[in-house]
Amino acid sequence: MLASNTVKDYMCGEKTTFTADMDVLRAIHILVEREISGAPVIDHHGSLIGFLSERDCMKVALEAGYQGDAGGHVADFMTKQVRTVDVDTPIIEVAEIFLEMSFKRLPVLKDNRLVGAITRRKVLKTLEFLSAPEANGKG
Repeated sequence: MLASNTVKDYMCGEKTTFTADMDVLRAIHILVEREISGAPVIDHHGSLIGFLSERDCMKVALEAGYQGDAGGHVADFMTKQVRTVDVDTPIIEVAEIFLEMSFKRLPVLKDNRLVGAITRRKVLKTLEFLSAPEANGKG
C-alpha cells in the first residue's frame, strides 16, 4: 500500500515563491510572516532556478552582524542546486530523501515545471496514517 502512494497525493500547491531580483529582506519577512522554512525561486517563465531557505537567510543575518551590511537580492543568498521530486515519486522515497538530508521542504515538479511542495511534516503525517492498523484494514 505504501509504495503506491506518491507525492501528488500529499503535496500542497506552492503558494509562496520568490524571484532572483527580489530584496532578500522582503523575502525573509515573508518566510517569517507565513511561518514557512523556505520557498522556491522562479524566473519570469515560472521555472525553478533556486531555493531560499531559513538556513540561507542566516547568511544575511551573519553578514549584517559582522559587516553591518544587510540586504541584497534573493539571488545573492539562494541555493542554486535544488533537490526536487517529481509528482510521481513514491512517498516512501521522499521519506528516505528527508532522512538523508536536512531539508524541511522539497519543490515538486511535473514535466520540469514547479507545481507544488512536499514538507517533512506532511510526509511524517502520511507515514503515520498509512502505518496505522485501521488505515490498512487491520484494525
